Amino acid sequence: MGLQVARSDMVLAYIGLGGNLDSGAIQPAQTLLQAASDLDQLPHTRLMQLSPLYRSAPIGYDDQPDFINAVALLQTRLSAIELLQHLQALELQHGRQRSTLQRNGPRTLDLDLLLYGEHGEQCIDLPTLQVPHPRLHQRAFVLRPLADIAPALHIPGQGPLGDLLPQVSAQVVRQLPADPNGNAALT
Repeated sequence: MGLQVARSDMVLAYIGLGGNLDSGAIQPAQTLLQAASDLDQLPHTRLMQLSPLYRSAPIGYDDQPDFINAVALLQTRLSAIELLQHLQALELQHGRQRSTLQRNGPRTLDLDLLLYGEHGEQCIDLPTLQVPHPRLHQRAFVLRPLADIAPALHIPGQGPLGDLLPQVSAQVVRQLPADPNGNAALT
């Protein structure tokens, strides 16, 4: 599938970032911070906000390290499909080996397009892309950092973000401490 022409108007895109494996000598928290910087370098795209980093236990496949997670808010002119292609290219740059992954298995970097549109309201249902992300409302490791940057957000088909948080309260996610400069600690 070829790239679509970039949009003339800017839209918002919320991106879930996660990882639990070192990328070479780089720890997962550093990988996420580098990936956020990489998002800001995408064509026709600007990183508007990055949530604090969180540590969460794996879901589904328990025999692996804890994950580090965050959510980024982008402003972009890229179409959703173009953005997805760029996200997948960034995953590969950071050592993700998608072909050998089991679902919910360990990875160096996972970038998910969570929400997209003028206000994050667009619904997309394609074989390669579903927006809103189909499990977004079931994951505390997505909802908590999303609430940090957009507490009044309405999730299409699910309702207000604030109403979804109590439904995932049993899932333990811990915010990583920030260093004195306000950056997430890397340990």
